[in-house]
Amino acid sequence: MCFNISINKLKDYLETRFNAKFVEPDLFKPIYHVSAFSKPLFPIITNESPQQIQFFQWGLIPFWVKDENAANNIRLKTFNAKAETIHEKPSFKSSIKNKRCLVLVDGFYEWQEVKGNKFPYYIRLINTEAFALAGIWDTWVNQETGELKNTFSIITTRANPLLAKIHNTKKRMPVILKPDDEQRWLNCKLDITEIDSMLASYDETSLEAYTVSKLISTKGRDTNVPEVMEKFKYSELKLEQTQLF
Repeated sequence: MCFNISINKLKDYLETRFNAKFVEPDLFKPIYHVSAFSKPLFPIITNESPQQIQFFQWGLIPFWVKDENAANNIRLKTFNAKAETIHEKPSFKSSIKNKRCLVLVDGFYEWQEVKGNKFPYYIRLINTEAFALAGIWDTWVNQETGELKNTFSIITTRANPLLAKIHNTKKRMPVILKPDDEQRWLNCKLDITEIDSMLASYDETSLEAYTVSKLISTKGRDTNVPEVMEKFKYSELKLEQTQLF
C-alpha cells in the first residue's frame, strides 16, 4: 500500500528535475504529508503532456463509471493499483495501456507493526532528491453536470527487504521508477512486457528510512507541517531498529 506521501521541494527545483513546467504554478505548495483519504490534488506528469506538471486528484475514477455516487465509491478503492493484477482489473486495465503518469514525490510513509502497536516511518532516497512513482490516470465526465475529473492511482509492488521489515503486515511498496525509466514509462507504444519490466521493487540500498512521531496520525492536528517529517525515536523499537539498520 501507499497512502501517505510528501513533496516538499521547491517549484523551480521540480521543473528542472523533471524537465517540465507547472501548468498552474500558483496551486503548488510544498507538501510535508498528505493522505490519499483526503483525496488531494497532487502534481503529476502524464504521457499525453510530458512537458507539463499538472494537478490531478488522488483516487482513480475510470472513464466508464456511470454516476457521481459510483465515482465517489470506486475512488476509495483505487488509491493504489497492484502491479500483479493491473492488466486484469477493470478499473485499471485501460489506463495501464494508454494513460500512464509520473507521481512526483520526495518520500512516503509506512507503518511497522510491533507487538500490536504501529510505528510510522518516512522513506526517501539516500540522496534526498525528488523521484517519480509509477502511476496511471484517467478522465471521468459527470454526465449530469459536464464536470471533468482528472484522477490518478499509484502502482504498488512486492516490498524489497527494507520495506518488508517496515511494512511488515502487507509487505508492499510503491513502484519507484529509475530516473532513466521515467520518460520511458510515458512512452505510449510500450507493450505489456516492457511495462511490467519497470514494475519491480526498488533497490533497498538506494533508500533510507527512519521513524517519525505519531503526529502524522493524530486526529484534529494539521499533519502537513515540517515537524511531521522529523526523526523521532521510540524506546520500544531499540532492538527492532538495530536489526533493521
